[in-house]
Amino acid sequence: MTEGEKVRLQTIVEGRVQGVGFRAFVIDKANDLELTGWVGNRWDGSVEVVAESDRPTLDKLLGALRKGPRAAYVTQVKSEWQTATGEFYGFSVRSTY
Repeated sequence: MTEGEKVRLQTIVEGRVQGVGFRAFVIDKANDLELTGWVGNRWDGSVEVVAESDRPTLDKLLGALRKGPRAAYVTQVKSEWQTATGEFYGFSVRSTY
């Protein structure tokens, strides 16, 4: 991987992460970091985040996800690095699935 090369981070965040402003927190961080992708609640109570950018920028997002907003209690963050597809324009919220 070359410096500045885009990659994709797919993450599942578990704990008390729904009903605590977690998606809004992720949107704010993603906009600050100029990421593309999405965040969504899952029916099992977790939150999924898919984001694309360069690795150092996504590492910053990953650090923020491990902490979450003040009202959240993150118990586990499962992440997987993938090849970026470039399919996203901006960062959005997806419906619960």
